[in-house]
Amino acid sequence: MSDWQAALAEIKRGAEEILVEEELVAKLKEGRPLIIKLGADPTAPDIHLGHTVIMNKLRQFQQLGHEVVFLIGDFTAMVGDPSGKNSTRPPLTREDVLQNAETYKEQIFKILDADKTRIEFNSSWLNELGAEGMIRLASKQTVARMLERDDFKKRYADSQPIAIHEFMYPLLQGYDSVALKADVELGGTDQKFNLLMGRELQKDAGQKAQCVVMMPLLVGLDGVKKMSKSANNYIGISDAPNDMFGKIMSISDDLMWDYFDLLSFRPLGELAEFREAIANGANPRDYKILLAKEIIARFHDEAAAEGAHQDFIQRFQKNAIPDEMPEFSFDIGLPLANLLKEAGLVGGTSEALRMVKQGAVKIDGDKVADAKVELTAGTAVYQVGKRKFARITLA
Repeated sequence: MSDWQAALAEIKRGAEEILVEEELVAKLKEGRPLIIKLGADPTAPDIHLGHTVIMNKLRQFQQLGHEVVFLIGDFTAMVGDPSGKNSTRPPLTREDVLQNAETYKEQIFKILDADKTRIEFNSSWLNELGAEGMIRLASKQTVARMLERDDFKKRYADSQPIAIHEFMYPLLQGYDSVALKADVELGGTDQKFNLLMGRELQKDAGQKAQCVVMMPLLVGLDGVKKMSKSANNYIGISDAPNDMFGKIMSISDDLMWDYFDLLSFRPLGELAEFREAIANGANPRDYKILLAKEIIARFHDEAAAEGAHQDFIQRFQKNAIPDEMPEFSFDIGLPLANLLKEAGLVGGTSEALRMVKQGAVKIDGDKVADAKVELTAGTAVYQVGKRKFARITLA
């Protein structure tokens, strides 16, 4: 296998789609370091495991000798990416964006090689565009083209407002590729329209069009929506080891395989052995523990991973929480007392309130001190007394 063939095989591993593969092959055959772009808008302070699916791929490009640009969208964050949104996102202040950007810079080097990473802020060129530049950029596309996007099309059909500045977002992201002269841009499958816009604008600017490598979206703790900060169904890479362990253990057995495929660095052959073992009667929990320890060791260290495992044993296994229990799914926002009633763990809401007051209600092994506790999305084990358990998913 030639060098470019080996590199292509590594790039394609886990990728959902590559556009256009023949063009990527031609770029690899040139034998030069390619400019690889990954953009992230600092809309919240935490980078989560969903982001790392793409960032792991970015690290692979580093290991292959290419020039990696981690682009912080400090300008575009104030516009708000409309991808997958059914309403206009509230704009962030400049102060919020800059504060979040600082935490991004700290967190990405838990994954990327700092010595091989170039950090850019898109305000450095987008601020320079000015009113005339923005108008010229807006002239590159039509309203009809923008309405081809599924999210815009759906909102328009449902008479949901679409702010004019939202049409600018794909153009601004595409212009980033022009400014960086990107050879390859990475993104999730929900970013396809934005990523392809970069190709169009580069061609218009007389550049060679970037290739696009799209990675699958990681489903969040609720098992339904993609992992995101806005859905509050995420695992932050800066989460405390015990919190990270508990969240990973809360995912469903089926979802566990997506997490192995997209987050684990274990060889594919080893994952096949795990599947076979479970098919032959092994407990999925034991393999979920391996996944949790691998991820915690990556973002903390081996000692933290082992400590989180021991804490889990103390809180759960020694409290004899059964493997089999009723499972329920409810909408997020349901008060705890109503949730316990609907799950059959109490006879009524008054009993639920009384049990909370007595310290007899636990969520994932932790006592609930206040019946008005705000419940988060995801799956957790709810316990009332010593013998009543239910695995409940909130989405």
